[in-house]
Amino acid sequence: MGKFLKIGFFFLLGIALIWWSLHQIPAEEWTKFTLALKQSKLWIVFPVFIILGLSHFLRALRWRLIMEPLGYQPSIANTYFAVLIGYLANLAIPRLGEVLKCTILAKYEKVPAEKIVGTIVAERAFDVLSLGIVFLLALGLQFNVIEAGWNQLKNQTTTPLINSNEGNWKIYLYIGIGILLLALFFILRKRIPTIVASIKQILSGIWEGVMSATKLKQQKLFFVYSIGIWFLYLLATYVGLYATAGTESSFATAISCLAYASIGMILTPGGIGAYAYFMAKVLELNGVDYTLGLANGTLQWFSQFLIVLVLGGLSLILLPIINKQAK
Repeated sequence: MGKFLKIGFFFLLGIALIWWSLHQIPAEEWTKFTLALKQSKLWIVFPVFIILGLSHFLRALRWRLIMEPLGYQPSIANTYFAVLIGYLANLAIPRLGEVLKCTILAKYEKVPAEKIVGTIVAERAFDVLSLGIVFLLALGLQFNVIEAGWNQLKNQTTTPLINSNEGNWKIYLYIGIGILLLALFFILRKRIPTIVASIKQILSGIWEGVMSATKLKQQKLFFVYSIGIWFLYLLATYVGLYATAGTESSFATAISCLAYASIGMILTPGGIGAYAYFMAKVLELNGVDYTLGLANGTLQWFSQFLIVLVLGGLSLILLPIINKQAK
């Protein structure tokens, strides 16, 4: 029952996030947006589902390679389920899933969570490098589009988020946080040595996990998995562009879409709102109507959301069942 309640919670949260995203569309553009979705090729969701499901599987295999120098070889099934549950948790709170999948794997495979958290840090560092390579490819293939998109992004991020009338609330917030930290210091001052020792142990484990990436036993396979992951991301984006009329594009456009959409996935939980927006802006710079691009971006985002919801929910159910049977 607890597992079903967890699934229900994430499902309802996902529905709420979709509702919020759709209500950001201007009223005058709503008819064009809904018409594009009604006329979309929904069957394309299925190949995208398979492609991204396979990319998550390759990510699980790559994670196992990074854990190998530490002396841990968790089962493929448990690693894959942990990765999917991590993605599911990220829909609620960004980056929560990175820690959660480590604790889940530690529970079922008896590996120290702090060490495999370090492997996640190493993996994410390589993902940042991979995203940089994607941007370089996009820059070489669509320099004008990337430059224009970057200028728009820079202008928006430099816009003040709060006006001067609301500035006092920011000051009060900082003061409140300071008072809270001071109160916690006096409450926990007798336990500070124990806390410091625990923090040192955790940081030591994380560092050991990070350094495991430099001791890979199968480096070529690691790069094959990494290239495969990002190629599948690109393929899913390219196939997804054919889901709506008027958004069909080249691989070059798909690379640019992938580059900026990846930023959208980082900025908000599960890429809600930001993913579709960046997709629409890149497609607009490639001559596609903004509303059509937004419809396509929304459909592609929903496909990814559906994959995480379905596979993550199934993982929550299957993980304890499979391990119970194994015991």
